[in-house]
Amino acid sequence: MPLNELAAPERVVGEREVRRAMGKRLLRKVFVALDSDPKVIAGLVETAAETGVEVEEAESKLKLGRACAIDRPAAAAGLLKS
Repeated sequence: MPLNELAAPERVVGEREVRRAMGKRLLRKVFVALDSDPKVIAGLVETAAETGVEVEEAESKLKLGRACAIDRPAAAAGLLKS
């Protein structure tokens, strides 16, 4: 689980932002926190599968938020295509 990829400036953080970026097909990888609401995770994973985006799991929202350099938990994050 290399969350260090999220140190890149080309990222979006938060479930809503990830959904928007996936809808526009701007993401190459999505990270979801396992301690998030299962409905949220299931929806994101399903959308990622439909759009061909790789999904990686993070063990907690807090760790995902820290990997994104924000001081709050994050349910999801995504890396933008170059």
